[in-house]
Formats: sequence, structure tokens, C-alpha cells
Amino acid sequence: MAEKKSLGKEFTKGILAENPTLRLVLGTCPTLATTTSVTSALGMGVAASVVLVCSNIVISALRKVIPDKVRIPAYVVVIASFVTIVQMLVKAFAPELDEQLGVYLPLIVVNCIILGRAEAFASKNPVLASAVDGLGMGVGFTAALFLMGAVREILGAGSFAGISIPFLSSNPMLIFILPPGGFFVFGVLMATVNRIAESRGKPRAELRGCEACPMAASCKLNKREAECENISEESKEAVS
Repeated sequence: MAEKKSLGKEFTKGILAENPTLRLVLGTCPTLATTTSVTSALGMGVAASVVLVCSNIVISALRKVIPDKVRIPAYVVVIASFVTIVQMLVKAFAPELDEQLGVYLPLIVVNCIILGRAEAFASKNPVLASAVDGLGMGVGFTAALFLMGAVREILGAGSFAGISIPFLSSNPMLIFILPPGGFFVFGVLMATVNRIAESRGKPRAELRGCEACPMAASCKLNKREAECENISEESKEAVS
């Protein structure tokens, strides 16, 4: 019973409490670029979810085999393999969707949601829990893309999934399918989801710095920033 409850919690956390897009602010590039329509938004969400679940399973299964020093390159290889498979399937069975997503489909390889879950969860937990975690995060990511895509397409193109909506299709607000409209809708959805989460007792979501990045320990920019902070503190102490 406790295990089922734990798995249920791992699944639901990615939908609202730790929604990767609207709460943790991850994967914003494909979120803004592929949500001009419901079709492309759902396509990106499903593709990323498949890669997320599959890569979580493999990385969790190999977590005791992958050497710690090369874990990030190993994760990238696993993720890239599944992205290649998904891209080939999309090209074969949904060429129109492949054309809509363009370069953002292969760029799932460097999606920080997928790499982040591999480092933060899959590499430390059993296979089943990692699969559930990936599925929950994928559903949350897809839901966020769907909401953004629906709002932007309805208001910006006067249609829903390519079907024209009376009274809106004749005079759409084109700003919503342009980048400024994307940022506006993104901000409104973030504020709404954070308000709902806080009303349920969830902590306020905060933007994290370099410490949240899987490459933080080896990043030269992060080390340089730390050195600058140390120099600044030493200067303040010398002045005082």
C-alpha cells in the first residue's frame, strides 16, 4: 500500500506541484516555439514524454553500471538514441508534424527536463519509480504545452486543432501566435498554476541558479562565478 501511494505521488507531482514548465520553469524554449497550434504542442509533448519515460527506465536500470565521472555523456547517449527512434517514427508516420516541429524535435536531446530527471531521479531510484516519475513529468509537460497551444491558436488564429471557430477566425489577434503573445500566455499560465498550488499549501516555485544544473560541478562559468563571489567577499572584509 505504501509503495502504491509513493508511486502515485511520484506521478502526480509532475502535473501540478512540480510541473516542469509552469512551476520549475524548465524546457521553455520548445514551450514557446511549438505552442502556436494545438497539434504541434501535443506532438512535442508526446514525443518528449516518450523519450523521458524510456530514458528514465534505461538510466535507472544502468545506474549502478555507469561510472560517475562519465554519467552525463552516458545520459546524453541514451537520450539521443531514443530521440533518434522517435524522430524516425514521426518522419515515417506523421511527416506533417515533423515539418511543424522542425529542428525542435531533434533538440529534445538537450531538453533540460529530460536530462534533469535523469540526473535528479532516475540515477538514484528503481526502474518502476523512475518510469512513473518520467510519465508524470511528461504528462505535466504535455498539459502545459496543450494549454498554451490552445489559448494561442484560439486567440491568434481563430481555430482549434486546425478547425475554424466562428466569430474568431474572421478577426484573430495575431499577436498571440507571435513571440510576445507566447511570453504573455506563458506568464499568465505560470501565475495561475502557482496561485493554485500555493492555495493547496505547496511552496512557491523559485527559479534556480546554476546549482540546479547537472553540469554545475564541472561548469567553468559556475566556477568562475564562485571565484568572483569569493573575491568580492574578501574585498568587503578587507574594506571593513
